[in-house]
Amino acid sequence: MSGLAQRQAAVLGAILDEEAALPEGWGERQARGLAIYRNNYRSALVEALRSTFERTERLVGADAFARAAAHHCIMHPPSGWTLDLVGEGFAETCAALFAGDPDVVELAALEWAMHLAFTARDAVALTPEGFAATTAHFGESEWDRLSLALVPSLRCVAATRDLVRLWSSLAGDGGAELVPLDAPQLAVVWREGERPVFVLRPEWEGSAINAFGADASWGEVCGTLASSLGEERGIVEAGAMLARWVAEGWVEAIAQ
Repeated sequence: MSGLAQRQAAVLGAILDEEAALPEGWGERQARGLAIYRNNYRSALVEALRSTFERTERLVGADAFARAAAHHCIMHPPSGWTLDLVGEGFAETCAALFAGDPDVVELAALEWAMHLAFTARDAVALTPEGFAATTAHFGESEWDRLSLALVPSLRCVAATRDLVRLWSSLAGDGGAELVPLDAPQLAVVWREGERPVFVLRPEWEGSAINAFGADASWGEVCGTLASSLGEERGIVEAGAMLARWVAEGWVEAIAQ
């Protein structure tokens, strides 16, 4: 590492860690300037978190959010070049700081997923007509080998609370609606045009999404659904699920 690179690394280390040694040759005057710069740097990071996690801040309150954001920035300083990724791991920070409040953790994870959906690569989804035309002549073996490439904005977030009601209740000045779900579900996030959206789906549907993300085939996914839901229900749900995904614009391409 060159002398300049070493000096830059020392300055960065002192910005990120108050306990780090000052760069060689620095004195009290430089230390005071660094403290001001460090404070401005962290303020910018906190503001970036506040912009990404607006509803989480409304849920916990401005003071609690500011403390959580500052803690996150100190313990997990960003390593990338863009503020877009400052919120990475913030839901996990909330899990540690708000351990008794799953609503906070799930909402933070949802807001991060929606942020990632907004910045994801653009994709042109298959239309129902396009999907039907491509698969019109498929036989059993072709369907069994079929694999789906899902749009890159698609994300799944675990949910034990009704995140739809919570999200809507935090859109205005009203109180948060904290409603437990009868059974755990998944919030499926994607982007419609330029707008991130989400919907709650059963856990088994989220498992199918993750399976296709790991290059599973249609036959493998159907087999898993049949095992978990029962053969008859699994077949019915699989067909309805695929039609729904195509209609929602979740499928970018199919392959075999």
